[in-house]
This record gives sequence, C-alpha cells and structure tokens, in this order.
Amino acid sequence: MHVRFKPFLLFILFLAVIFVFSYEASAQNIGGGGSVQGKVVDSNGAAVPNAKVEINNRVSGYHREITSGAEGTFTFHNLPENPYQISVTAAGFAPSKQVVDVKGSIPAQVNVNLSIAGASTTVEVKGEGEMLENDPTFHTDIDRGLFEKLPLESQSSSVSSLVTLASPGVVADSNGLFHGLGDHAENSFSVDGQPITDQQSKVFSNQIPVDSIQSLEVISGAPPAEYGGKTSLVINVTTRSGLGQKQPTGSITTSYGSFGTATAGADVAFGSDKWGNFVSASGLNTGRFLDPPEFQVIHSKGNEQNLFDRFDVQLSDKDTAHLNLGFTRSWFQQPNSFDQQAVNQDQRAQIETYNIAPSWTHLFSPSTLLAVGAFVRHDDFNYYPSSDPFADQPETLSQRRRLLNAGIKADLSYVKGKHNIKGGITFQHTLLTENFAFGITDPTVNAACLDASGSPDPSATPTDPALCTGALTANPAFASELLPFDLTRGGTNFGFHGKADIKEVGMYLQDAITMGNLTLNLGMRADIYRGIATDIQPEPRVGIAYNIKPSHTVLRLSYARVMETPFNENLVLASSGGNNPVISALFGTNGQSVIRPGQRNQFNAGFQQALGKHLIVDADYQWKFTRNAYDFSDFLNTPVFFPIAWHNSKIDGASVRVSMPETHGFTAFVVMGHVNARFFPPQVGGLGTDLTAIGAPFRIDHDQKFNQTTHLQYQPWKAGPWFALNWRYDSGLVAGAVPFATDATTPVDLTGLTADQQMQAGLFCGSQVPTLAAPLTTCAPNLYGSTRLTIPAPGTQNDDHNPARVAPRNLFDLSVKEDNLFRGDRYKWSLGFTAINVTNKVALYNFLSTFSGTHFVTPRTLTVDLGFHF
Repeated sequence: MHVRFKPFLLFILFLAVIFVFSYEASAQNIGGGGSVQGKVVDSNGAAVPNAKVEINNRVSGYHREITSGAEGTFTFHNLPENPYQISVTAAGFAPSKQVVDVKGSIPAQVNVNLSIAGASTTVEVKGEGEMLENDPTFHTDIDRGLFEKLPLESQSSSVSSLVTLASPGVVADSNGLFHGLGDHAENSFSVDGQPITDQQSKVFSNQIPVDSIQSLEVISGAPPAEYGGKTSLVINVTTRSGLGQKQPTGSITTSYGSFGTATAGADVAFGSDKWGNFVSASGLNTGRFLDPPEFQVIHSKGNEQNLFDRFDVQLSDKDTAHLNLGFTRSWFQQPNSFDQQAVNQDQRAQIETYNIAPSWTHLFSPSTLLAVGAFVRHDDFNYYPSSDPFADQPETLSQRRRLLNAGIKADLSYVKGKHNIKGGITFQHTLLTENFAFGITDPTVNAACLDASGSPDPSATPTDPALCTGALTANPAFASELLPFDLTRGGTNFGFHGKADIKEVGMYLQDAITMGNLTLNLGMRADIYRGIATDIQPEPRVGIAYNIKPSHTVLRLSYARVMETPFNENLVLASSGGNNPVISALFGTNGQSVIRPGQRNQFNAGFQQALGKHLIVDADYQWKFTRNAYDFSDFLNTPVFFPIAWHNSKIDGASVRVSMPETHGFTAFVVMGHVNARFFPPQVGGLGTDLTAIGAPFRIDHDQKFNQTTHLQYQPWKAGPWFALNWRYDSGLVAGAVPFATDATTPVDLTGLTADQQMQAGLFCGSQVPTLAAPLTTCAPNLYGSTRLTIPAPGTQNDDHNPARVAPRNLFDLSVKEDNLFRGDRYKWSLGFTAINVTNKVALYNFLSTFSGTHFVTPRTLTVDLGFHF
C-alpha cells in the first residue's frame, strides 16, 4: 500500500499535546538515564551533611557512593532502569537502608531519616525482595562493575562478546555476530535513547566502544511498545557520564598479546553538579581482526580507532542538554583460506562510522518529563579487491556502500500513583547508496561449451553455445547476459549503482500500571515504513507480572505484535533482481525480489525466583511466528552479503539466567538457552527469489539445540587481586552443504568439496584424511565421519529434523588482575593477564554457512594489560 504522512505536522501536534501536562515545579532534572535524588535528615528534620550514601544493584553489579552536601542533599545521575538499594551511614547515627525503583527519566525521590546510634535498629531490607523485579518483560542487566571482570573473546567487537556471554539464549557466530533467540541478527541498540537498528557486527559497521559503556539492559522478552524494528534483542546502552564528577577520574591503559595484538586507550570523566564531560579514545592493531576460515591465521591483519565524547549540562533546575559524539575507523584484511592464499588473494575492507546525537529534557513537574533527541549516524563501507583481479576466484569484486541515518524522537513520561505512562514518536530518514562491481575470473563459471566429460570447457573460445563442435557440446547453463563481464573472455567489470530513500515513523503509547503485587503493561504502537516497499502496521503490546511475596516468586506473561523492518545492508542490490537482467542471470531470480516488512506475533511466559539472599533464577520461554522472515545470503561465496526473506518462520525456545550476586568476594552467573528456528519456503524476497519453489521446511543456520556460559569470579580480599573464569558450551549451529550418506551401502560422493574445505570440516574416511594435494573422492558410509561436524547417520539426514551441525565445543577463558598494584589511594596501577581458549580447542563457528561461509573459533590467545587510574 502507498502510505502518505506529514512527519513535521505530526511532530508539531505531539509537542502541542504535551503542554496539557505542564505546570510549575522546582524539581531538579538530570540528563541521561534515570536519577535518584534525596535528602538526609535527623529525627528533628535537621540536615545531615557528609553522610555516606551508597546505591547498588546486586544482580547487575552496579555500585556507586557519594557524600551528602551541606544541606544533606544527594543525587545519583545516569542510572539504568532497575530497583536499587540505598544505604546511608553517618557518624553518630544508626545506618539506614531502603529500596528505590528507578523507572524512566523522571527523578526518583528518596527521603532518609537517620536515628541516633543506639536509639533504634537499622532499617533492614530483605535480600530476596531486593533482587526481584516485578516486570513483565524478560531482560538481563549488566553493569560495568561486572563486565570489566568478564574475559571477552574479541577485542575488535567487545560489545558483541559481552552480550553473547552474559545474556541467555544468544547464539555465538563469527566476526562479532550474534543471533538473538533464533533470529539472524534481529537486534537493535538504544544508545542513551538513540535507536540503532542496523547491523553492528564488524563486517557491516563499527560498534560503540565498550570503554564508553556504563551499563547494558538486554531485553529478550516481548518488547514494550516503545521499541520497534528489530526486537529479538533490544540492547539498551547507558554510556558513561562526567555529570557530578567534581574530581576528574580516568584511566590510561595498554595491552599486548598473541597475534601481535596491541591496544592503547585513555578516558577521563570530569564536571560538577551542573555539567559533565566523559571522553574516551582507544586504538587496536592485531594480526587476527576477523575470524578466518582456517584455524591457522592467514591474511587477517586489521586496526581500529575509536573516539567517544559525552557532554551533559544542566541548563536550569528543569532543563538538561546532552550530546553524544562518536567516530570509529576500522581497516582489515579479508582472511584467506589455504586455497586463496595459494593464488595470493589480497582483499581488504575499511569502515568509517560517525555519530552525532544531541538531546534535551524538560521537567514540567515531579511527575512529567519531556525528552527530545536528534541523531545523525553515517557508515561508509569500502571493499577492495586484489590488485591482480585473477587472484580473486571465481570472481573479483569491489564495493562502496554508504548509509546515512538521521532522525528525531520525542518522548513524554508521566508518573502518578499506580500509572507510569510514556508516549512518543520517532522519525527516521535513511539514505542508502550502493556502488558495486564484479567480473568473472574463473573460465568455468560461464563456459559456453561442455567437454567430453560434461565439465565446463575453460577455453576462451567459442563464446556461443551454437559454435560448440566436435567433442564440445552446448552448455545449457550458459548465460549470455554474463559474457560481457567474463574477464577470462575479454570482458570488463559489471557496475551496479543503486540508491534508496527510506522514511520511517514510529508512534507509541504505553502504561505500566502497578496495583499492589500486580504489574500490568498495556501498550500500542504504530509503524509506518516507506522505502523500496511500503507498509503500515498497528502493534498491540501487553504484559502482566505478579509478585508472590511469601515465596519470593514473580510470574509473567507477555505478547507483542511487531513489524519487522528489512535490513538496510545491501538492500538496494537485494531488491534489484527482477529489474536487472545481469543480477537475475547470476541468481536465477524468478520475479520481483523486493523485501517487504515482516509481521510477527510473539508470546513469552516466564518466572523469576529468589532462593535465599544469594541466588536468583530468571527463566523464560518464547514463541515467535513471523511472516516474511529474514535471513542473509552472500554474493557468490564472497564477503558481500545481502538480505533475503522466506515465506514464514516458527521459532521457539527457552532462556535461563541464574545469578549469584557478590558474596564474600565470590560472584557467579550461568546463562543458557535452547532454540528451534524453522523456516518455510519459498523465498519471497532478495536475490534468488523463486515463488514457485515451495519445498520443505528447514532449520536455519542459527538454530542451536543448547548453549550455556558459566562465569565464576573471586576476589579473596577487597584490596587483593581477582580471578575470573568463563566456560562456554555450544552444541553447534546447523552446517551448510555437508556430504552425507543416503543409505548404508551407497558410497558418499565428496567431490563437491575442495581439498581445503574437506580439511576445514575435519572429514575422514577410515584412516584416510584429505590433504591439499590429495582430497577424498568417495567413502563408504561405515568409514565416513568428521572431527568438526556432526553428520547424520546413513539414511537419516533431514533438513528439518536431523540436519548436519557443527560439532559441540567447550571453550574456557581465564582472567587474573590486580587493580591496585602499589596500594595507592588517588593514583592506582593495574596489571592483568587474560587467556582466551585456554585449552587451544580447534573448533568451528560455522561451516559453509549461506550467510558467512566457514570460520574457526579463536585459538589460544594470551594478553597482558597495564593500566594507570586516577
């Protein structure tokens, strides 16, 4: 349908409505995240200055402390939405504790009344109740205090590693990619309120640097109405701030490790009660930037530079301005296989990303707050071919892809009594530019003739099947449209140039209603999408949670209707098949390949259970039914990827997180997940679309039976070193085209794989193993197997119920660090050691994936880091 709308007029109307709620008040507004403000007084109401005020969330690891001012007042800025425990101590007074719930940006008010020491007992807060959240939406909270002690596998995509390790149900993939709960990268980020729905793995874009992050909230349940687009995982990022940091704090760090990996970084936070600035800069140079298709690292150098700045200023007691600035540049080689290295392939890529995001908040009253933000984000992706085009096989290619995403959003929050109402509107305008060139470099790809054996004839002539004579016969697969671009037959590169202009509007209204032990979330969202395709969808959202306080249990149910928006990466190329004869000849596209928005119905059911004061279990089960289900494919086995859409998908699975907050120096958590990801043909969008190919359902290559991460952390004494251990188990993703035995007697044909691919897969035939010089050709079913893949038994292979998979793997990572080497007070030195894949396990992430090919996990990697902190 064609959708007409006037974004500017809608926005003006929304701003006009909010003034209905406004009236004068003296409450102080804090920019960025939530905030807690209060006053410490004695039993007579007199101010208590210099009281020690601590705030913490034991589950996420968040902890900060300040002292009350001359009038007894205190403020904590930039808090993620969570329940917190406030602890106050002062000389001559009994300690006090209470729980405060931070919801949204409206400041939470806390009044602390201290009693004279000995006159009364401490106000106790039960640990079980403090750890529970009566929230219908399943999510995971991770603060910097926790993830700084988490050994991370990838220094070039640390945020991806963090989310994969600490969030349940997240499937690990290569090159910083992760699959949220059965979907291919259907993830979005919200960075201080700025929506980012484009892919953030390091082969598509540059991620926000981990040293700029204060905390993460990973929403994996049915999303509230304020989130749209890609919602399998919604990752709320709260960045670090200098607001209230009267004495500058910061660090200078460096590290060196395996593969010549060197890093350097510096950050500093400074400010006052009225303004603050946080700035960080970091750099990375490594011999293993991307995950290669061999366990041995070949042609995988890369470097990265990051710059991030956050500035906050409190313009008045009601107005705060906020500005995020970011720039990242990465350059890296495309890793080679042994086959590619033998012909001196030298493909490289460079990505430059900048981001500008100003925002303003206005507090109309203690219960009403307006937040308005704008953002501009730009990705410039360049892919460079080898200098010798024939070193790139079977084709040479280059690409320059640019994405400019600009928008404005406004949210109005109103908290009164049992209601927590929030409504808003977001406008986004995305400009896509795609320049692409390729030429055929393998003479057998589009040969006009077949030789006597039926194989493509590599001769430069003839170039017309009608001229095939003698032992040569016409090749029925020959495509005359490709002949002008066959470099082996005198052709030149094919050039593709495409642009798209995508406009999106999202509007929502939601209310979190608290009635005693019951929390009810009601919401409605509407999304308008106008790009290469157009659509508009209403999306109801509802959730309910009930806190059974005697047993310390929270039960929850939720539902969300979601409009899934198409991926922007190479979207123009993916949608061109029906209109471009060259692209259609390459992919056999039958009909239009336009990718349309999808429609999803998602159901979640779960519970949260506190077991004593030191353990909490959070579990969830999900069902997702999607029409127009997205995945990715690649351009002729190259690192250029494009989106595709299948008719529908059915995804279900369980996610569990068990957390043990810090107890006597020991902290632990376990996350685990299981997912069934079934996709149903035909392909209905993207290159290769064929509406006539119905076919049977299949398991997509991000289906995984089970994965888990166990994190153990111990600090024997507060001033001593700490130790951290990760154990990651993955049962294995669905593999690509793996040869299998159709029955117990017919030999398995292995000629469809090259010798190098057979070695990557760890294939064997009895005692025989392939070498580069001597590949396997056939093998008896009873002798055939693999050390790196799980291949179905003869006659049992089924793409839906029993596909080939990557073999299960156990990986162990270890960190040891001393945070205060010389026992300094104001100035501290740190020294740490990290070992990734301690046992040097040789294992695959994936094999011949239709999205990304073949990649190995990181070999044993040792790193030493040194830091100076002030």
